[in-house]
Amino acid sequence: MTAPPTGTLAELWRARHPSGPPVAHTFRSTYPDRWVRFHSLPGSRRYPESEDDYDTVLHRYNTVLDELFTGSDVYVVTTDWSWSDTPEAAAAFPTPRRELHPGGVHWWTESHAADPDPEFHTHTRFYADRRPWQRGCVDGLLRAVADELLAEVFVTDTRLRRIHHPYDGGADVILATPCERDRLRERHAVWLSGHPGGL
Repeated sequence: MTAPPTGTLAELWRARHPSGPPVAHTFRSTYPDRWVRFHSLPGSRRYPESEDDYDTVLHRYNTVLDELFTGSDVYVVTTDWSWSDTPEAAAAFPTPRRELHPGGVHWWTESHAADPDPEFHTHTRFYADRRPWQRGCVDGLLRAVADELLAEVFVTDTRLRRIHHPYDGGADVILATPCERDRLRERHAVWLSGHPGGL
């Protein structure tokens, strides 16, 4: 793992994604023509209840990640949030982010300051490292996401064209083109939701 050039990564994000910050839960609505959602357990169950379930969750996550990133480097991105806008401030809510992503370097802060009272302003902080993609290299993060211990995690190629955002219950995937999205969706149709909107 290596630290990304954080200024360059932020500049690249702004150039590639001028429509919004790197807030993972917004990707579905920001890029609907390139988005697909896969559920991580049969029957659209949300949380794993056994080691067999964890095996299924990790298999589904890693199968898609392999198809997106095999043979390339990726950025692994995690987040936390604080009442302070300084990157050094303690996180407001304890998570295993530091333990599971020790190489993550701060590269972006997204502040939420709409409330007139500064005491209610929050600051989401984004951390990234760059590593060669290998199946299993983010399994610790994926298990924590599946257990809802971490949120807003995503993995992306170094050109920021393909994004895999796991969440507790599945993954939102953004592809480079609608055609690429359609091909991936067809390959894993059994993992899709029956919801008409793909949720």
